[in-house]
Amino acid sequence: MPRIRHTTLTCSPGCTVEATLELFGGKWKALILYHLFEDGVLRFGEFRRRMPNVTQRMLTNQLRELEADGLISRTVFPEVPPRVEYELTNLGMTLRPVIEALKKWGDEHAHSLQGRKSAD
Repeated sequence: MPRIRHTTLTCSPGCTVEATLELFGGKWKALILYHLFEDGVLRFGEFRRRMPNVTQRMLTNQLRELEADGLISRTVFPEVPPRVEYELTNLGMTLRPVIEALKKWGDEHAHSLQGRKSAD
């Protein structure tokens, strides 16, 4: 399903928030960015080890979208077998305080969130 992108960011007061969330929203993108902040450069298999519940196809799609949005870069080394590394771009690095704030909030509220999930 193609993602809908805003052509202008003046549609409403929260439009820029929505546009930002589109960049790393979803289940895996923020986690991918978090691991890149922690480790700097990662290969595909390293992502799979750190995120064992993501499927190969989903991880591939999420990495491609982050690359297309200019948040990460993908480097292919001409070796046999090929080696591919992912790292944050300068634009991607600007999301560090956002991801850190999400982690901090989650650390502080995980106990109340867990209680709500088990009540459902």
